Amino acid sequence: MKQDIKTKKSLHIPVLPKEVISFLNIKPDGVYIDGTCGLGGHSKLISENLSEDGVLIAIDLDQSAIKESQLNLKNEISNIFFENNSYSNLPEILTKLSINSVDGILLDLGLSSLQLDSLDRGFSYLTNSNLDMRFNQNSHINAEKLINNISEKDLADIIYKYGEERKSRKIAKRICQLRPLKNVQDLVWAIKKTTPPRFRNKTLSRVFQAIRIAVNDELEKLSEFLDIFTNYLKVGGRIVIISFHSIEDRMVKRCFKKNSLSGILKIITKKPQTPSDIEIEFNNRSRSAKLRCAEKIYED
Repeated sequence: MKQDIKTKKSLHIPVLPKEVISFLNIKPDGVYIDGTCGLGGHSKLISENLSEDGVLIAIDLDQSAIKESQLNLKNEISNIFFENNSYSNLPEILTKLSINSVDGILLDLGLSSLQLDSLDRGFSYLTNSNLDMRFNQNSHINAEKLINNISEKDLADIIYKYGEERKSRKIAKRICQLRPLKNVQDLVWAIKKTTPPRFRNKTLSRVFQAIRIAVNDELEKLSEFLDIFTNYLKVGGRIVIISFHSIEDRMVKRCFKKNSLSGILKIITKKPQTPSDIEIEFNNRSRSAKLRCAEKIYED
């Protein structure tokens, strides 16, 4: 049976909104992709800059996000297509829509308010719930299955690689000693038993991030996308990617540099754009955001 999604009332505030619209350099009659539409905040901003001839493709792997986005954007432009899919499947999505190329692509790689505020999906260590952490609720592997069935070494590797957590082996050992873990608080307790109070919240964030990335194959999907997106971007079209931790940002930076050296892309942001102090005060979840933009200048 499909799980009902219970959430607290979420305030949906898109990250770096002015920067996103500025860097996308939107053509009113262009075709644009929001590859991680979430609740539709960035999609709404993009649609407001499109004419009746413009097209917006809103993609999200999370079924609940797509439903909310459809509701939030129902009064926007008529040429908007919602796709419950991963942005890494860009070729498949565009083929389905009979679209060969687009004028701009946006990826916001952060969690949406819908996910962070969920009372039963386990994305946050602050709320006790099921150990789920899946974007795609039809996926067979959730956080509980991963944590309780993986080897101690592999778990430590995940925590170190995806969370950049130095105490990964110690944490993995304690988790395995306390298995089976059934809910968020079981995982929080295991982490607390191995970490000093002073830096505990950062460690909790890193471990939850690492497990979520592993459950959803996030870095693999990003890597797949970075390998192919230039094939579907028009010359003069722009790619904007907002990342929230150093692993993703390094991947984007290297991809842009590689395509710049080969003459396919021009890097627009020499250094990543970050939120202003005012934005961070208004939306604390934006504090670690980094935006990078590049423009296609040659047909590869």
